[in-house]
Parts: sequence; C-alpha cells; structure tokens
Amino acid sequence: MTRTTRDTSKAVLITGCSTGIGRETATRLARKGWTVYATARRPESIADLAEAGCATLACDVTDEASMAACVNAVVEAEGAVGALVNNAGYSQSGAVESIAMDSIRRQFETNVFGLIRMSQLTLPGMREQGWGRIVNVGSMGGKLTFPGGGIYHATKYAVEAISDAMRFEVEGFGVGVVCIEPGLIRTSFGDAAVGSIAEGAAGDGPYTEFNAHVARATAGAYEGGPLAKLGGGPDAVAAVIERALSARRPRPRYKVTASARLAIGQRRLVSDRMWDRIMASQFPRPSAD
Repeated sequence: MTRTTRDTSKAVLITGCSTGIGRETATRLARKGWTVYATARRPESIADLAEAGCATLACDVTDEASMAACVNAVVEAEGAVGALVNNAGYSQSGAVESIAMDSIRRQFETNVFGLIRMSQLTLPGMREQGWGRIVNVGSMGGKLTFPGGGIYHATKYAVEAISDAMRFEVEGFGVGVVCIEPGLIRTSFGDAAVGSIAEGAAGDGPYTEFNAHVARATAGAYEGGPLAKLGGGPDAVAAVIERALSARRPRPRYKVTASARLAIGQRRLVSDRMWDRIMASQFPRPSAD
C-alpha cells in the first residue's frame, strides 16, 4: 500500500530482516503492495530482498547513529515512517547466575532498548500525520517463564509492558500499538538459543548439568518435540503482522500458533507453585547434592 490521497505515509520499516520472521514479513508485505523498508545490521545479508520489491537499509538497533540514519532515510523518502515492525531480537539461555553481564546487556540492548529507541524515533512522524502503527514482536515467553530462559523472558516481559504503556499513550494521536506473541517458530532462532548455552554448560560448575539439559530440551523443542508439532513457520507470524497492519482497529495482542495459545492458557490456569512442579517434571533442579 502506498500513500493515500491525504498523503499519509503507510511505508513499513522492519528491523531484523536477515532471517526468519523479519525476512518473511518483508517479502510478504512487499508482495501484497506495501512500501517496505527492510533492514539488518549487515545490509549485504538482505540484498536479495530488493528483488522481492523491498528497499533495503542498514540498521543496527544497538547503535544510535545507525537507527537515526535509517529512520531519517525513510522520512526523507516517504514523509514519515507509517508503520514500524520491531522484530530484531534473539534468544539466549542458561541459568541466570551463569550468564555474563555483558551478554545480558547485549540482549537487553537488542530486544528492549532498540525497540524503545526505534519507537521514539518514528513516533513524531506518525503523530504529525495522524496515523501510524507500531507492531512489537514479543513472544509467548512474555507471559510465562521456562527454567534456563530467565534473561530472554525478562526482555519479552518488558516488551509486553512497553506495548501496554505506549498503546494508551499514543492512541489519541491516531497511532496503534500491537504486541505479537508467537509460540514456537521454526527458524534459526532456536540455534542461537542453544549456542548461547555452550559457555555455561562447559566445565564443572553448579549449573553445568542444568544448562546442558536446557540446551538439549531447547534443541528438541525445535527439532520435532511435542511443542514443535504445535508450532509454525515464520510465514504464520508474517500473516498475523499483515493483519495487524491492515486492521482498522487492531487487537492489542495476537497469539500465533497453537503452542502459544496452549502454553499461555495453561500458565494462566495454574498457580506459581503448580507451574514450578510442572517445570520440575521437565528440567533437573540445580542443587548442592
């Protein structure tokens, strides 16, 4: 979709398009006629998206100058960023005590602070034109917590809170804010999570066995475990993002895949103690014994 007769920009800026959900969303929206600006830290990784009808830009959501330059390029070309899809993010796993603080900071910089700053940079144009849409790609992991995923889950819980606050704050300016809650999505996302555990699983520390089990469980979930059968591909998320952008009045949240609906529903029904018992049946509890 291009600008309306009132010259309202509906150009879509998407972060994290090198793989998975971001790439699939960019190609789907371009195919449906949206004006799409696909971005990635390394623009060479998305060069082929130009053939799919996307404009491509460099955008590192951990770098202020890169984010500002990216948004300014779209504003110069379109007048404003009409819709922002905050997709950039990754998972890391391991017991909280075993993860280096630098790694924790990097995860928050990408999954949370980058999302906030991209929203801050694009909102002025949306407010000025009286229309905009911010779609934050969260996770079912923003509504429940698996052992060994504390840091990643913390970032996704933050995305939920930020989405709720912004939705109220900007609605009066004609801007809608949506949080997407995918369940298990079969992408390279799981590989990153498993790879991040290697350091904590090495050696002979108090969480070695636990972290190794988390790595196996994570790999199994993405490689044919019970949840995988209830999961989906990145195209499922892309379709829901398109729906959120197209709807006259989008829902505040969209769950994606049966795994998300089942897990979030189950977590809502059980107490904290009961959830811990369910988790204890699936993960070894670290202890001094």
